[in-house]
Amino acid sequence: MTRWITIIVLSIALIGVGVWGYKENQDKNAVLVQAENSYQRAFHDLTYNIDLLHDKIGSSLAMNSRERLSPQLAEIWKIASEANSDVGQLPLTLLPFNKTEEFLYDIGEFAYRTAVRDLEKKPLSEEEIKMLDQLHEKSGEIENELRKVQNVVLEDNLRWMDVQLALATNDEVGDNTIVNGFKTVEKSVEGYEGSVMQTGFGSSGAEKSFRHLQGDNISEKEAKKVASNWLEKVDINKLTLTKSGKGADVPTYTASFQNGKRNGYIDLTEKGGHPLTIMISRPVKEANISLYEASEKAKKYVKGLDISELELVESSQYDKMGVFRFLYTENDIRFYPDSIVVKVALDNGEVLGMSARDYYNFHSERDLNEPEITLEEARDKVNPNVEIQEHHLSVIENDIQEQVLCYEFLTTMENTTYRIFINASTGQEEKVETLKKAEMKFNQEV
Repeated sequence: MTRWITIIVLSIALIGVGVWGYKENQDKNAVLVQAENSYQRAFHDLTYNIDLLHDKIGSSLAMNSRERLSPQLAEIWKIASEANSDVGQLPLTLLPFNKTEEFLYDIGEFAYRTAVRDLEKKPLSEEEIKMLDQLHEKSGEIENELRKVQNVVLEDNLRWMDVQLALATNDEVGDNTIVNGFKTVEKSVEGYEGSVMQTGFGSSGAEKSFRHLQGDNISEKEAKKVASNWLEKVDINKLTLTKSGKGADVPTYTASFQNGKRNGYIDLTEKGGHPLTIMISRPVKEANISLYEASEKAKKYVKGLDISELELVESSQYDKMGVFRFLYTENDIRFYPDSIVVKVALDNGEVLGMSARDYYNFHSERDLNEPEITLEEARDKVNPNVEIQEHHLSVIENDIQEQVLCYEFLTTMENTTYRIFINASTGQEEKVETLKKAEMKFNQEV
């Protein structure tokens, strides 16, 4: 009897394991099918968008109407963005494909920058037409290569899951048709990079970044000393120092530390030893000081940068933290690209973070034109439904990454505060920012 009971129990268990295994296999297959369908859709969408991109660029070269050219360029920007998104959905993370992605980014960037400007006043230059012609030629080459891959994929019923497996395991990658096809696409873009740099256009701005840094190169020993000063409570002997590798936008030292629940790091430029980023992490207790008191701590801290004419323009409270934005000012003009952000703990006023990367990246001597419109003329460009509280002259970076002199108006409407920037030369409304609502401050005497 016991023997039969054991047999029945084992049989039931075996059937249960079989059912479970079958269900697991079905679920796994369903996930694989879903992933494969997603990859196939992204690939065919990419091929279609490259086709469309090539046609749209060709049409823009044939156009003679500036009224039609702007919306055509906006459409090119949209298609290039969608194509880049399609690339991001393919299992190509282990395959170098950055040049093609940069190419698509450059098309979108060029199209957007051109579409948003007044082509009646500033039509396409000979250099830009040449650039557009190069983009058209290169997109045609990519279109042809992708068409070849698509034809093989459809005829031989190739699976993208096999591509993912081949790339992950490096197993017979050389025989993988899809991988080889995308390598050919990537190779076809290589010649494009040099021609772009000749026109002064492209997404690679590393050569221009941080080009105005002051000071001599510092040694590792000097870097540790500078890092210890900025991190305040950290012993120099407890710092771990590493140096950035080749290809970094700016050579840096990174000094880090770990002390129980307190840890952090600082990035310093090798040239001049300037702090780019400081971050300290620790448990922050209940807020014990006001936002004003924290701002005074932040002001004292940024004095260590030895930068004259820094102005605090924005204070915000996020839970137990105060965040403060400083701008470089000169002749009463605010320079928004040259910004520094400081984070202060509201439990004891300790500075737990600073980012001066934007300041050191953008700060330079600038030749600014005098405003071509008056303050009153700029006021007339502001929405009459807002109430103007104060005004300044400011330099901002607009949507096409040009630094422009503007009249800045701090305005309110109902319970919301806005910054409105009016171009001081053209009277054009360059940017409107919504400021975050101030959080409740502490009722302490300051």
